Amino acid sequence: MKPRHKRAAIVVGVLAAVGVAVGLVLNAFNSNIVFFYTPSQVAAKEAPEGRTFRIGGLVQAGSLQRHGVTVDFLVTDTAKTVPVRFAGVLPDLFKEGKGAVVQGKLGPDGVFVASEVLAKHDENYMPPEAADAIKNAEKVKQRMERTVAAGTNP
Repeated sequence: MKPRHKRAAIVVGVLAAVGVAVGLVLNAFNSNIVFFYTPSQVAAKEAPEGRTFRIGGLVQAGSLQRHGVTVDFLVTDTAKTVPVRFAGVLPDLFKEGKGAVVQGKLGPDGVFVASEVLAKHDENYMPPEAADAIKNAEKVKQRMERTVAAGTNP
């Protein structure tokens, strides 16, 4: 084999190895990335079906129901709510009316089946996306109330 052919074979081999390595790294990133969505985004069908993602918001007061080890509750951003089902032990800080982030998959029936529940660690913490979503939902709700009030009271 000529030296030129040996160099070409080595270059092709190195490029193939780099290509395989890059492919494996990208595949690992793709399978481990978990996106965050608000209940309004989930209700608008912006969240992926059959893929793991996170939902953040407030646990709606009065929505917590225990069925043995399974817990059902609603997560809201004050505009929309998403029903959540979780089988396991809830964190100590998990309470109705407090912030939570749940990770899992959206079922075909519209119930979010959580594999992990994270509660906020103090009264000031909430994921920035969830806090922004709640603020935006409150603004929209106030505008709607003003519009309805203005329309009924000439």
